[in-house]
Amino acid sequence: MSGVEDLLHRAAERLDSAEPGDAVGPLQVGVDLGTASCVLTVLAGPDDDLRPVWVGRESSGALRDGVVVDFARAAATIGRLKQAAEDALGVTLEATATAYPPCVPLADARACRFVCEAAGFDRVDLVDEVTAAQRTLQVVDGVVVDVGGGSTGVGVFRRGELVALDDRPGGGHHLDLVLAGALGLSLSDAEAHKRTHPRQSLPILVPGLQRIAENVRALTVEAADLPLHLAGGALMIDGAGAVLSTYLERTVVTYPHALLITPLGIARSAS
Repeated sequence: MSGVEDLLHRAAERLDSAEPGDAVGPLQVGVDLGTASCVLTVLAGPDDDLRPVWVGRESSGALRDGVVVDFARAAATIGRLKQAAEDALGVTLEATATAYPPCVPLADARACRFVCEAAGFDRVDLVDEVTAAQRTLQVVDGVVVDVGGGSTGVGVFRRGELVALDDRPGGGHHLDLVLAGALGLSLSDAEAHKRTHPRQSLPILVPGLQRIAENVRALTVEAADLPLHLAGGALMIDGAGAVLSTYLERTVVTYPHALLITPLGIARSAS
């Protein structure tokens, strides 16, 4: 098991457990303000051995395509997650990092900071979602594709340096729309069906996945030689990576618990 996979498995264990880890050493906190859900992650230890000690998630409808559309709801959601983490760890969390989709206007990026401040954090660092994902994956030569609920962010890395960054609308929400329309389900039921019946859902979702693939193609014209590394919860469907790989005729690398790649990287970005 690679170091990245081990980290993701340990974070997933914290997400599914009410028991916190041992919060020894400096703490780093990350807030992922997602379209589908908000995730708060706490890491402990030195930079070369950061360990997930608390991971919490709550459904969210306060953001759309990475933009805060219900400030009060977003702040309340993060406030509850912050309080739960503090109660579990027996500490006060004063600082965090949070992330925004690549290329959103500065005012929208700052709104993510203001949400965290309203939730009770005194200091808030900002990082774009693709750079955060890279801090978990440590891709040297490759393309990091962060598929969220509302958009797909793409970062091209060569020799470990970010050389291109962009995003396009289209993500998990749009896949849910395809599935809801095909099966006559509500959006929330479509999301649940996608998770509980991935094998039956995948054939219906192929056109939506190909749309995401076309977005990636358009944003990586100068990087067609590089493999794609998939992050984000939207493509956590068995076979989704293979659909993109076949359609684009490119190597696609997938990871377990990909939903947690960006939240972990956000926490690693906290000062």
